[in-house]
Amino acid sequence: MSEPQLPARRRSRWPWIAATVAVVAAAGVAIAVVTTSDDESTEAKTVRIGVADAAQPYWRTYADLAKQRLGVTVELVNFNDYSQPNPALKEKQLELNQFQHIQYLANYNVTAKDDLQPIGSTAVYPLPLYSLKHKAPSELPANAKIAIPNDAINQARGLLVLQAAGLLTLKNGGTAFSSTADVESTKVEVVPLDASQTANALQSGSVAASIVNINYATSAKLPKEAAIFQDDPASASAAPYVNIFAARAADKDDPTYLKLAELYHDPAVEQGLQEANGGVAVLRTVSAADLQALLAKVQDQAAAAGR
Repeated sequence: MSEPQLPARRRSRWPWIAATVAVVAAAGVAIAVVTTSDDESTEAKTVRIGVADAAQPYWRTYADLAKQRLGVTVELVNFNDYSQPNPALKEKQLELNQFQHIQYLANYNVTAKDDLQPIGSTAVYPLPLYSLKHKAPSELPANAKIAIPNDAINQARGLLVLQAAGLLTLKNGGTAFSSTADVESTKVEVVPLDASQTANALQSGSVAASIVNINYATSAKLPKEAAIFQDDPASASAAPYVNIFAARAADKDDPTYLKLAELYHDPAVEQGLQEANGGVAVLRTVSAADLQALLAKVQDQAAAAGR
């Protein structure tokens, strides 16, 4: 998928941790990715990983490297309904999954009373504000209509983007679970719509600007230059949106699983990921301990929001 060109990839340890494409799949078809190894003496081990994009070539690269370097056969289990990979992991139909960000996992754990844990980070996908008539948020006229997704997860992030753009303020600075009810002051009129309709609303002229997820922006062929603002992937407000490998709590320290999470950042895998996503992924390497601390914080926010 493609999206307006973003700043060059930056690696960090995410300083905000000391101080959040859309994601998840009816259970789909298990796709076994089996490769040969020169070391036939290596004891065979299979790890099932739930994903939402198993057809992407970079997963083949990843599986090949897992076999060659770790002696592990990666079996990708593809899902096309995001509600399924976490329950499948809980029920031990998988060893790991990689399809969601911290905020999604926090919401799942609180609502399902589960304790799945992140063991490695992958990337953040910035969420842009698009306009076909204005070049910057400051150019939007007073009370201009701005469309944002109306689902709970994307709505909160969209509001945080508008706040970062200086267009509104949220109660207590906002969280990954803010809603339109938390808007304290605004220079614009926020129009919640189904996420699939925010690009259409922009193109039809019914709104002056729209928050549009990467997949819908790509489908609508929004021009790259139409992205007039996006959240900073290294900011505190974007922290919950780092995508992750997740494991059952009992397996969070498993050395093989930790190595598999690290393997995602092999240059060959990262290159394939960027090719599959039009270069918009901002890759992040965050320790398992820091991710787990962040998850606990976001879960507290979810509980406070009544999830």
